Amino acid sequence: MLRFGNVNRIVIALFCLLLIANYWLPIPFYLYGIIAFIWFALTVFGSFFIQWNYHLTSHHKNQRIEENKVAITFDDGPHPEFTPQVLNLLEKYNAKATFFCIGKEIKEHQDIVSTILEKGHTIGNHTYSHTRNFGFLSTEKVKQELEETNALVKAIFNRNMRLYRPAFGVSNPRIKKAVKELKLTSIGWSVRSLDTTKRSKNMVVRRITKNLKKGDIILLHDTSTKSVAVLEQLLLFLQQKKMQSIPVNELLDIVAYE
Repeated sequence: MLRFGNVNRIVIALFCLLLIANYWLPIPFYLYGIIAFIWFALTVFGSFFIQWNYHLTSHHKNQRIEENKVAITFDDGPHPEFTPQVLNLLEKYNAKATFFCIGKEIKEHQDIVSTILEKGHTIGNHTYSHTRNFGFLSTEKVKQELEETNALVKAIFNRNMRLYRPAFGVSNPRIKKAVKELKLTSIGWSVRSLDTTKRSKNMVVRRITKNLKKGDIILLHDTSTKSVAVLEQLLLFLQQKKMQSIPVNELLDIVAYE
């Protein structure tokens, strides 16, 4: 299995074999370089491609589900303008979703989070600051980010969140250690909408719906007019296909709060 620990062991074993073989045969130096480059490339790509589960095991879909259900998830909110629009659309189409919220945004927009919960949606931890340097933070700093967000939600809403969505989808050994120590469940996705890119609304909708299957987890953001427009088209599509959006914890049959 392509995991960080397994790859490290294989690379170390290869280096040892080359060093031993070098006593009898001249081993070209570039072979060491090739092995090092492959290790580096796998580590970099494994850190950014969450579906690999290279460092951290995340849930990306439910392949065994029998019902025609999916999970729509939103990152980076709550947003004072767009999250209420998202909630209105979800209510209009009788859909439930999961909101992976940034701690500092929760603090600023507690009323919106309260509405999210009142309407039967699930919330999860998306770090406190969502700093672009998150992948370079120490284990203690990562824990601090996650603990601060969980403590805030516990104090305000009396919910101890167990779901975590990696910021930018980034993982590494330090993040893995922090998530494990805090006993959080990492949630990835099987359908990445790319709604925050320059792609048009129609391009994003096609990307989501082209191969959408029951059990899929869809990544959206409740942070822009385009994403709201994409959501409405997606909900119409689900309605036509007789598919239902439910909270990700229900899709995966896992615990959202303790």
